[in-house]
Amino acid sequence: MKELVEYVARFLVRNPEAVSVTETLRDGVTTLELRVADEDLGRVIGKEGRTAKALRAILNVAAARKNQRVLLDIVEKDRPKA
Repeated sequence: MKELVEYVARFLVRNPEAVSVTETLRDGVTTLELRVADEDLGRVIGKEGRTAKALRAILNVAAARKNQRVLLDIVEKDRPKA
């Protein structure tokens, strides 16, 4: 799943080297944290969150085929994790 998110995100942004995905597993749910350069954040989220919703939909279909649950968090680099 991590590779899928990285692959798609790298094609969406202008600075593909800044794309990073961190994977954590907690209580049977995989959480993927996507980080991009600040100037690319809008490209990954899209108007009214449409791009982010589409990315999550693709991820959910891929996860369902493997009987997994996956969550995608798009993280701003400057904000500390809560």
